[in-house]
Amino acid sequence: MPEATDGMSYSEPGDLRAVRAFVTERALALGMPAGRVPVLALAVSELTTNTLQHTTGGGHIRVWAEGDRLVCDVVDGGADRPFGRAMPAAEAIRGRGLAIVERICDAVYTRAVPGGTLVRICLNF
Repeated sequence: MPEATDGMSYSEPGDLRAVRAFVTERALALGMPAGRVPVLALAVSELTTNTLQHTTGGGHIRVWAEGDRLVCDVVDGGADRPFGRAMPAAEAIRGRGLAIVERICDAVYTRAVPGGTLVRICLNF
């Protein structure tokens, strides 16, 4: 399970660059191959951007390794997210974020937590 130092909070669009840097640094330090790190950064960017666009109060992210995979939790005050969605049509203006996350991660889980929702993504090393 993650240590308290394995996470960071974010609350405004200007924090997203720091979130991506944090996730990248943690992933490399935990042994994720450099070629997989951009996939993680994209997934986290989509989830944290959704937090800022669709919820209030920002969120918190944690990153740790479990065996041969990297685990990342994104927790915010939003409602449960519907996964298992089709990719929106090419002409759609919005709605691809969660569909992209599902397709690029090895596993995606979501559950309600006190005050919001936790989305857990996993990427194999």
